[in-house]
Amino acid sequence: MQRWNRRKTHLHLLALLFVFFMVFTILHNEHSIRKIQETPDPEIRRRDASITFVKPNVLITRNGASEILDRFSKCNGTRDYSGRKISWSGRKPDSTNRRERSERCDVFSGKWVFDNTSYPLYNESKCPYMSDQLACHKHGRTDLRYQYWRWQPHGCNLKRWNIAEMWEKLRGKRLMFVGDSLNRGQWISMVCLLQSVIPADKKSMSPNAPLTIFRAEEYNATIEFLWAPLLVESNSDDPVNHRLDERIIRPDSVLKHSSEWEHADILVFNTYLWWRQGPVKLLWNAEENGACEELDGREAMELVMMTWADWVASRAIPLKKRVFFVTMSPTHLWSREWESGSEGNCYDEKTPIELESYWGSGSDQPTMRIVENVVEKLSSEVTVLNITQLSEYRKDGHPSIYRKFWEELSPQQLSNPASYSDCIHWCLPGVPDVWNELLFHFL
Repeated sequence: MQRWNRRKTHLHLLALLFVFFMVFTILHNEHSIRKIQETPDPEIRRRDASITFVKPNVLITRNGASEILDRFSKCNGTRDYSGRKISWSGRKPDSTNRRERSERCDVFSGKWVFDNTSYPLYNESKCPYMSDQLACHKHGRTDLRYQYWRWQPHGCNLKRWNIAEMWEKLRGKRLMFVGDSLNRGQWISMVCLLQSVIPADKKSMSPNAPLTIFRAEEYNATIEFLWAPLLVESNSDDPVNHRLDERIIRPDSVLKHSSEWEHADILVFNTYLWWRQGPVKLLWNAEENGACEELDGREAMELVMMTWADWVASRAIPLKKRVFFVTMSPTHLWSREWESGSEGNCYDEKTPIELESYWGSGSDQPTMRIVENVVEKLSSEVTVLNITQLSEYRKDGHPSIYRKFWEELSPQQLSNPASYSDCIHWCLPGVPDVWNELLFHFL
């Protein structure tokens, strides 16, 4: 019996040792797995170590002055992209605010409803600041249905446009649109939406320049547009003479433009279309020999978005500015995308696309993800006006041939209207008015 008890004790000890061994093995394996996950592959470590990170928006002067790019600037040679990145890590995403936003009604998801009672919100011919590039009725468009569509979100309503309330929001403030000709169209839309209640002797418009300003004296307010199609400094910053064979940008500096926009109270940014026009030449701020690097447009835009975000995080957010970013404005260049077998474009289109899931080739989803990833790192301090999907439906809203063209059209073009149709910009009154209703909604 004593022998059995001793054997039983030995069995208990062996069992305890076995359990201890198993626990130790499991913990050791988990620790090893964690180390593997936390320690990158040696090749990845070597690759990351080789990347040069550039601090953006640093003022660099040579011979006592900073060198500004203009349309006469040239690269002193071009080499392959070095892999340099912008050193901006962003703010910690605010998951609480993001969750609250996701629980509200999505005003960007909906449909276009024909409404010839409430729309248009202004008369094209009665806005003295209308652009000939966007005045479609003036230039011969007789079908005016494009003016009568209202955006109706699913499950809720957009805040109804109110001129007096909008002017009160702008009292004593500077509202500035910054970007390309599509953002200029939104700026013109906003001016036309608001100018009618201001007496003629109490409003003014500055001459066309990189910064153009509409002033309303009695509200001590301005509605401004700054031409900065690539957001960073570039050789395309002349609002008139910017059709160049070679696009050169400083990917790490917005300082040229931010010296103008940093004084605004409400900022509305956009950039997209110009990044789809082929490779871009990068002239880094610290480059002393004028040598450029060449990079694909989308990748260059990602660098620029990080540089822009660095300015927003370091300057706009601390100063409590309201910042909006407008997503890409779609084009309608190929009618086969909404009507199988056809070979036209937006020319002679009279109604919106009804298919809710429609997404054409004029809107690049990877670019949307770039914007989403960068803005997410800015926490909830930047409001995204996601105008892309709702504008995708509006194949009928472009000027096509009904606008002023700056170049003389050839007989061949005139005989084929679709060949010179503008399917990029938007008629006014029209789609950009809804973009501004969304801006009003969020203000």
